[in-house]
Amino acid sequence: MTRFSLAQTPIDTATLRAELLDDRVGGYASFEGWVRNHNEGRDVLGLRYEAYAALAEAEGEKVLDEACAKFDILDARCVHRVGDLVIGEMAVWVGVSAAHRDAAFAACRYIIDEVKARVPIWKHERYAEGDAGWLHPDTKP
Repeated sequence: MTRFSLAQTPIDTATLRAELLDDRVGGYASFEGWVRNHNEGRDVLGLRYEAYAALAEAEGEKVLDEACAKFDILDARCVHRVGDLVIGEMAVWVGVSAAHRDAAFAACRYIIDEVKARVPIWKHERYAEGDAGWLHPDTKP
């Protein structure tokens, strides 16, 4: 089963959430990351996410597998956008179901933190001043 995916179209959170629910679920936690209009004191007009898809999907799956093993959860999913996004658009979504809320919250936090740290997805911001830049140029291939 695939728990991590990349998406070029808007994320359908209702469908993803429904995939996580069953009679054993007593708690559900999610995280949504959106494109904001500023970063480090600069006005941002939009951004582009790029990924090394095969590696990103494989590493993302590892993160979700680790979360399922480490926390007492029933299931989890994560979707990260790629391509051009505008201000206010959802860039990443994490959902976790568990018998109890503590495990769902902890696993949700673990997943987003690990995805941001380990999965090869790069952000290219467009600034109001007319220039653009990679947020982490030292890691861009």
